[in-house]
Amino acid sequence: MVQYDRYVLNKLLDTYESSLLSTGENRRNIHIEFRFTKKSLPAYFDESSSEYERIHFFMEELEEKQLIKICWKGKKEGHIIAKVQLNDEKLDEAYAYVHRMPKNDMTKQHLRLLEAYISKTLPPVCRTFAEYLQERLLEHKSVKEFIQLEDPASTRQLLDTIQAIEENETQLYIREFSIRCFQDSKAFEKMEGRIAHVFRKFKEGCEGAAYDEILAEYGIYHTPNYVYLKGNVPLVMRGERIDLSVFRQGLGISGEDMEGIRFCNTANVKQVITIENLTTYFRWQEEDSLLIYLGGYHNGVRRTLLKEIYASYPEAAYYHFGDIDAGGFEIYRDLREKTGIPFRMYHMDLATLQAHAAYAKHLTENDRKRLLGMRDREELREIIDYMLEHDRKLEQECVRE
Repeated sequence: MVQYDRYVLNKLLDTYESSLLSTGENRRNIHIEFRFTKKSLPAYFDESSSEYERIHFFMEELEEKQLIKICWKGKKEGHIIAKVQLNDEKLDEAYAYVHRMPKNDMTKQHLRLLEAYISKTLPPVCRTFAEYLQERLLEHKSVKEFIQLEDPASTRQLLDTIQAIEENETQLYIREFSIRCFQDSKAFEKMEGRIAHVFRKFKEGCEGAAYDEILAEYGIYHTPNYVYLKGNVPLVMRGERIDLSVFRQGLGISGEDMEGIRFCNTANVKQVITIENLTTYFRWQEEDSLLIYLGGYHNGVRRTLLKEIYASYPEAAYYHFGDIDAGGFEIYRDLREKTGIPFRMYHMDLATLQAHAAYAKHLTENDRKRLLGMRDREELREIIDYMLEHDRKLEQECVRE
């Protein structure tokens, strides 16, 4: 059964907390009110029930306690309630009545929590996120996109988890990481959406990254982390020579084994090509080339592998072959900046997009936003302008040899 006194009083307090009155910035004489309409309180207008009398009883009780003022329709007392107004001189009593902490108190509680974090040495995403929340709260702006003010324990857990992700130095599976942080193998998975949202907003270059790719950057995986290699290239692993050419579709090597790989510089490798999508990797063939499937964004272990390859074949040409879209361009930029290797784009130009126009897809609003943010990069400007003008993007799998 609805407790209409609590329901209406909470609605009034919600309105109060979203107004300038609660921050002390209001300069007008206004009243916080709740209007009785068929939409806001349908039970009051239901002639087949006795809720009308119950609602009157609760409202009159609140008025007797001086928490609200009843405004009667046509000033006919005891007839129909048009609206009720909050008595802002009895706010403490109103909050106590509904057993609710004032928003200002919750904000102060969170500001103390955030100050404690910011005063520590924090990794970049965690610090930027904490400072963002602090700034929003100080400016009386909403933070419900990321946290709930009434749940500081959850905010603390989120910050601790982000810090633990950034500071992780050991390759772990997600459930191992969860046990380490929460003593519960499934707790971390329940935070997936919130964590992904924070990293996409506050980690440079992560705007369109998949959750698995974000975690892989810090050595945390759902399943074993593999890199696939193929080409007429010999390599040495723990003293054993392995000829990649005998594997028609190449060889998958786990992240745990990558550090032990050495490449024989006697191979005739003219070009090294990283490939974004697994289907294309399996289908693509190139003479005198080393093809590498990285699985989207690369991480620290994969960067080490790429640097080992570059040290072995410094004279080779280095290319990245990915989707002709914002994500593909971001992965390409990420490769160049984080490895220091002079990668160039491969089949990611305007001619390729035009040649495969029949397979192109339309851009989303998010695609357009991301592409506009990349337009200042000279090598991308021509193709981005074309993509924006013609509403086109292309998946790598559509490109044929």
